[in-house]
Amino acid sequence: MTSPVVLFDLDGTLTDPRDGIVRCIDHALTRLGYRNPGEDSLAKYIGPPLFSTFRELLHTDDPSLIETAIAAYRERFSNVGMFENRIYEGVPDALERLRSYGATLVVATSKPEVFARRILQHFELNGWFKEVYGSKLDGTLSDKKDLVGHILERERISPTCSVMVGDREHDVVGAKGNGVRAIGVLWGYGGRVELEGAGADWLCEAPSALPGLVASKLPLG
Repeated sequence: MTSPVVLFDLDGTLTDPRDGIVRCIDHALTRLGYRNPGEDSLAKYIGPPLFSTFRELLHTDDPSLIETAIAAYRERFSNVGMFENRIYEGVPDALERLRSYGATLVVATSKPEVFARRILQHFELNGWFKEVYGSKLDGTLSDKKDLVGHILERERISPTCSVMVGDREHDVVGAKGNGVRAIGVLWGYGGRVELEGAGADWLCEAPSALPGLVASKLPLG
């Protein structure tokens, strides 16, 4: 693919999934008899893969226990949680402007692809994206480095003509591990310190500022 490509994270970048994710984690913890540490504590787990989230919350490396927690999480998420979500203000306009500049937009999320597609369709965001990539239900491609590498190969994208947009360190590390520059967004859940520490090339304060920033870094238009 020769046109400039913008890879987008989903949770904390395109949509704010706080209510759904926090409630689904609580559902899983309750099902397994663990104490909920509080909504603010659980919010920091928005973005990372579920396996690492429950490994930390359950204080275990037992894959069977972690998979049981993930199954309980998805039990609620697949029916209710994925729709307890909202689009960040300014995102649709930013996507439209980027496309009008000549950029190709692709979703790159650690969330299972089957859920990501349903969320994008439900919130009518899917029309802006050429393709949607996410992890498999067995956890394959949940690591952002693996996912971004997979996308570059499948779509024949040059790292020098692409940029990753995301709100967490995993987005930045995954991009830079494949030679892709990274924009850290400050309206999500990572924050300035986390994103700068991960090596983000640039930070963006608001969706309205994103098209101009991308246009100044990639050969758009």
